Amino acid sequence: MKKTILITGAASGFGKIAAFELAKKGHHVIATTQVYPQMSDLIRQAEEGGINMTVDKLDVTNTKDIEYITSKYDIDILISNAGIMEGGPIAEQPLDLIRSMFDVNVFGGLQLAQGFIKKWVERNKPAKIVFTTSMGGLWTVPYVAAYCASKHAMESIAEGLKTELAQFNIKIATCNPGIFGTGFNDRGVDSIFRWYNPEHNFTPITAFNGAAESLKNQLDPHSMALTIVDVALDENSNFRNVNPKETEDFIKQLQTEAWTLKS
Repeated sequence: MKKTILITGAASGFGKIAAFELAKKGHHVIATTQVYPQMSDLIRQAEEGGINMTVDKLDVTNTKDIEYITSKYDIDILISNAGIMEGGPIAEQPLDLIRSMFDVNVFGGLQLAQGFIKKWVERNKPAKIVFTTSMGGLWTVPYVAAYCASKHAMESIAEGLKTELAQFNIKIATCNPGIFGTGFNDRGVDSIFRWYNPEHNFTPITAFNGAAESLKNQLDPHSMALTIVDVALDENSNFRNVNPKETEDFIKQLQTEAWTLKS
């Protein structure tokens, strides 16, 4: 059965790949972007590729955008994928950057979900939400702790929604990417140096060497995007879906070891 699927953050990365893959399968895809120039680019790329899908503007921090989109579209599946990463040592990271990150990664995603959930409940319609969180939603990566905190929050929200909405036949799942080469991680590392100054900040600049090193071995994002597609379409998918398997195993090991960590 063909589904109507709305994807946020579809201008690039996992969202864009997933949008194209779902459209190729014949689903009605509504691919949304934060700003109009991204929307124009995505329309052009879809036309050039012979892909039939709807493209619309949706800034998840803009209440008017959310109200417009939730009233305009009747969807079966929401893939809540939009997100940003602001990196840096949390002991020194400017709070305005952390707040802006939570606005996108937590409050924007939740407000959009609430809008569609209300419609689904009122219409007694089975539906599904897939949240793209992160491996950082399950453990805390040094120097992106605030980003991880936002993803921890979405994991908790998703788990709460899963339990609370089961009675309404609304299913919830999360997808947790490892380190994939979408450019997202690169921008997160770059964001540190927009405010960090070794002459004024006490964290040594050498602390970020590991982050830069991790960017050298990023994975092909297509495999993660296909995981998102599979989870969205699978009516019996797992609630939590980490990719790659090596990252899942590593997280499980860290979670076990957390019980014996010393302060």
